Amino acid sequence: MAWPVFPFGFLAPKEAQFNLEFLIAAGGGGGGGVPGSAGGGGGGAGGYRTNSTFTASIFQAYSVTIGAGGAGGAGGSNNGSTGNYSAFSTSTAAGGGYGATFSSNGGNGGSGGGASWIGTGGTGNTPVVSPSQGSNGGNASSSRGGAGGGGASTTGSNGSGVGGNGGAGSANAITGSTVYYSGGGGGGGGLGTAGGTGGTGGGGNGGTNGTGTPGTINTGGGGGSAGVGGGGVGIFAGSAGGSGVIILKVPSDYLASVSGGVTISTSTAVTGFLVYSITTAGASDTITFE
Repeated sequence: MAWPVFPFGFLAPKEAQFNLEFLIAAGGGGGGGVPGSAGGGGGGAGGYRTNSTFTASIFQAYSVTIGAGGAGGAGGSNNGSTGNYSAFSTSTAAGGGYGATFSSNGGNGGSGGGASWIGTGGTGNTPVVSPSQGSNGGNASSSRGGAGGGGASTTGSNGSGVGGNGGAGSANAITGSTVYYSGGGGGGGGLGTAGGTGGTGGGGNGGTNGTGTPGTINTGGGGGSAGVGGGGVGIFAGSAGGSGVIILKVPSDYLASVSGGVTISTSTAVTGFLVYSITTAGASDTITFE
């Protein structure tokens, strides 16, 4: 029930429970390194999860963890690394799957990593949650271009003569402005052809005869893979995935306090709400409302 205003302007205590909205993006997977034979696969986007009706209680500590992006694979026959999970309370988003090196499959994860030469893309939404937290990585043919990593909304494009594009991320206006999160990394170009474009939502671009670009920090974007030059020349490293983020939209009369390892910012851009963006938090960190 709504509390009345007491005489002399004093307000009654707040409701002990309230609804908040959250967005979680995990760390993106790293793009694959290449030994000079074919373009590598782009890293899969970090898992993407939302809830607009989470019931929170005042004075209760909720766990918060922000996942780092996975490292890019070293030059040579080295897959990228899987991204790290992000979590708020009991909801966890899985890290993005690694991008593949030559003749390898992409890794499974929140979104799957892209494959390299005749490989299969990694499986997204691993582990399975509903709604899905991500998409599969693309497959690669014998035409030397690496496949794109999966994004929150769409599967990574298959590698062909050129690198496949990363899958698109998901748009969300929790901050008051529409922003994309969890785009897949682009696959590396093959034999001097163009690398794939990273997916909207922070996915890094695949390289053209060289290293690609990393996923954007605090978006969960997958890292771009490396591409090889004409004649299969070049031993290049893949690029890292972007770190994750947690965003909480809370009624404006509930203030947050956090433990020491948390980096947090506050926005009043949405009328009637405080929007808390958490960009750094370790496995033992917490947030509390009062």
